[in-house]
Amino acid sequence: MAHPVDRAPSAPTLAVLSIQHVLAFYAGAVIVPLLIAGGLHLNAETTIHLINADLLTCGVATLIQSVGITRFVGVRLPIIQGVTTTAVAPIIAIGVASARGGDPNSALPTIYGAVIASGLFTFFAAPYFAALVRFFPPVVTGTVLLVMGTTLLSVSASDFVGYATAAPSASSAHGAVPLQPRSLLYAFGTLAAIVLAQRFLRGFLATIAVLIGLVGGTAVAAVLGHLDPKDIDAFKSAGSFAATTPFYFGTPTFAAGAIVSMTIVMAVTMVETTGDVFATGEIVGKRIRKADISAAIRADGLSTLLGGVMNSFPYTCFAQNVGLVRITRVKSRWVAAGAGVVMMILGVLPKAGALVATIPSPVLGGASLAMFANVAWVGMQTIAKADMRDNRNAVIVTTSLGLAMLVTFKPFIAESMPSWARIFFASGMTAGAIAAIALNVLFFHVGRGGGAPVVSAPDGRALTIDEVNAMGRERFVEAFSPLFNTQTWPLERAWESRPFADAEEFRDALEKAILTASQERKLALLRDYPDISRLLEEDDAAAQKVSRDIGSMALGEASPEELERLSTLSEAYAERFGWPLVAYLGPLDTAERLIESGARRLSHSAEQEQVLALSEVIDVAYDRFDMLLADANPVRTAWESKLTGQ
Repeated sequence: MAHPVDRAPSAPTLAVLSIQHVLAFYAGAVIVPLLIAGGLHLNAETTIHLINADLLTCGVATLIQSVGITRFVGVRLPIIQGVTTTAVAPIIAIGVASARGGDPNSALPTIYGAVIASGLFTFFAAPYFAALVRFFPPVVTGTVLLVMGTTLLSVSASDFVGYATAAPSASSAHGAVPLQPRSLLYAFGTLAAIVLAQRFLRGFLATIAVLIGLVGGTAVAAVLGHLDPKDIDAFKSAGSFAATTPFYFGTPTFAAGAIVSMTIVMAVTMVETTGDVFATGEIVGKRIRKADISAAIRADGLSTLLGGVMNSFPYTCFAQNVGLVRITRVKSRWVAAGAGVVMMILGVLPKAGALVATIPSPVLGGASLAMFANVAWVGMQTIAKADMRDNRNAVIVTTSLGLAMLVTFKPFIAESMPSWARIFFASGMTAGAIAAIALNVLFFHVGRGGGAPVVSAPDGRALTIDEVNAMGRERFVEAFSPLFNTQTWPLERAWESRPFADAEEFRDALEKAILTASQERKLALLRDYPDISRLLEEDDAAAQKVSRDIGSMALGEASPEELERLSTLSEAYAERFGWPLVAYLGPLDTAERLIESGARRLSHSAEQEQVLALSEVIDVAYDRFDMLLADANPVRTAWESKLTGQ
């Protein structure tokens, strides 16, 4: 059976779930062209064209990311692509500087030239950026996600007061804008509808809780006559069909300064995409590797290149929809692909897009509050994997969050910065993400070659990479013995590959040692692992004695029926292949997923399954390795307590 990410719901279910993603995404999708059009003082016709082009290209970009083009482009996760807000300020700056003769439309070719060039840069830089994944341990990715969720809440807050009048009243303190009670009623009513739907509804209805809130809130506003008259007029005057064409505003112009500015934007966007991919991987239960990050960033680059051609802007993964996946628990990437198709349709049907635009701001605010808060929650769950008793991790989280909130609350701070630095303070999300990465490098990687402690020795003393390289064979095997059960030959073979420049080289040596070993040794290594069903039948304390693989504890909630099915599966597997069923289990894995995977593996040939089983052994060793190497993944202290049972 396929992984839940790769399963497609029935057509009616797929359609409804896809529309829910579009409704959650729509406001964020159109806000960027609206902001850019306002900043450049573009006329209404041009603005409508930019919105249509944006929606059409969003749909294509989402298909590239969720469906994929070969295995090198597109991460194949339920991710929606949208225009990055990080690009708004630089694009306006480029437009103002390059406009000629008082015609703002004359600046668009220069803008699109920079977008095309930055897209090419991102596409070709993807594998090199993916090699930096080791600089994104849980404390960094979790902080980036926490910052994303909390800073996006400011957008929800603005939508909450969407019905506020523009003029201050005499009774307003300090000239504050008065707030009409019905704005809060719609916002809190929508939020309450979503919460109640999740609490009392079951099955499919529970997965469309956000859609229920959005449609319900809009329907009430329509009945009571509270829809914005401007939105109604826009719907009436919108055309039935309009499609953008390549280079609609003229042949692109490539200006060096504009290209550098947009390239910096895409460098920041790569960080945001990495965080979104890790978050989605956590939610759907898929382990994210370098190749996944590279494929996701390549999709960003290709989509941005396409955006420049199709009169749109730079693209990235949309955090709003990551939160929606978390709420609905619908993991299928085909739902995201369906949303992409819907967006493409909206991109050529202005009247359909205008209908979606009638959703009142407070209703959007109530729904987005739930989604953005869930992004922050995933971030906190990820941070929890790090050792918070280590003050370095605490500094990374608190400083990054503090800077993000500072920029969010006081956005004018960016105006006082030098022009080259403003991009880094363009949003709280950007400032917090960059701070988390920089602080992690400062605390865990600067000066790491000879002085940074990288592994805990058996006596508890922290060792440096130079000390590890200087170890004799016996001491080396003793120090890294927790990576395996009783077989030590992989460590003995890896020792021969010293010296190691860093943790990554150790991993490579370990993998090569296992995969190039003799058949006899490979079988001995596989048979050294306990049957997975035995682990599930034990309590935590007993299971720790059986195996140090903490992932096996993730299935403690397996039902008696699932345990019985696992036992049957394990017996069939051992009888077919001659070694126990070995599987790396992450914290989000379930018994059902293990059963599905094991049943699929039974159809493999012995040769194919041995390679897969050895890869599972390697994944378990990598997981234990991350527990030991504080510099590669600073969670050693927290995991030591789990491994020793203390």
